[in-house]
Amino acid sequence: MTNTNGTTTASKWDGSKMSQDDLMKNDHVLVLDDKDNVIGAASKYDSHDFNKDQPRGILHRAFSVFLFDEDTDKMLLQKRASSKITFPNVWTNTCCSHPLHNMTPSELDTPEDVKAGTVLGVKNAAVRKLSHELGIPEGQIPVEKFEFLTRFHYWAADVVTHGTESPWGEHEIDYVLLARVPKSSLTIKPNPEEVDDVKWVSQSELADAMKEGLWSPWFCIIVKRWMNTWWSDLTKALTTQEYRDYDTVHEFDPPAEFMGGRGKAGPLFSST
Repeated sequence: MTNTNGTTTASKWDGSKMSQDDLMKNDHVLVLDDKDNVIGAASKYDSHDFNKDQPRGILHRAFSVFLFDEDTDKMLLQKRASSKITFPNVWTNTCCSHPLHNMTPSELDTPEDVKAGTVLGVKNAAVRKLSHELGIPEGQIPVEKFEFLTRFHYWAADVVTHGTESPWGEHEIDYVLLARVPKSSLTIKPNPEEVDDVKWVSQSELADAMKEGLWSPWFCIIVKRWMNTWWSDLTKALTTQEYRDYDTVHEFDPPAEFMGGRGKAGPLFSST
């Protein structure tokens, strides 16, 4: 929205009025350098485009939310809708998306916010997308409920669902947010344009489920690297500094099945 004095202000975001294609073209993510400094903005379409000029797309900021039931400590999973442009039909964590440029309330976090562990911008984005994807009303999970654990830099070509010449993929520095919520009083009305299915699982049920089926690469990385430790001592993970790391941007190449794509991308990091 442009004011009469020529300045630009943020307008209210309403994903319910946009198609998947609209979201890809109109939503602008925060473009990063490899130290997680914001250096610009780009459309979701451009940032997720894997081609010979940008084999891994454009590095941008993301978040992954994990909700756990207060009574049972079961985790809420979602299956991404078949209509999604990137990574359709895969099972993943509760909600995963991107902070956006020029939003109200702001979804931008500074290095000082990260160092303090507050990351209110990422948490604002999480509240917005939980409403958009799962129909959880804004305010039902206050931003204070979310605990920021760590962040990691990864990439993945969407070759499992789009084939070896896939033009799509992810290249993100992903902020991991956890929260315990009362399942019995949580409103969940999945948006069919975003989510095909949801289910609550225990730690052992997830281990069995991941032996087959399609799973998002970012979820696989988080589970393999951290989640079993956090989940086994969830109270400590959510209430102490024991497992928190605000200083490191961990680096991971994807599982082998997520390499390649139209840009023929291979390993980016020396170790995983």
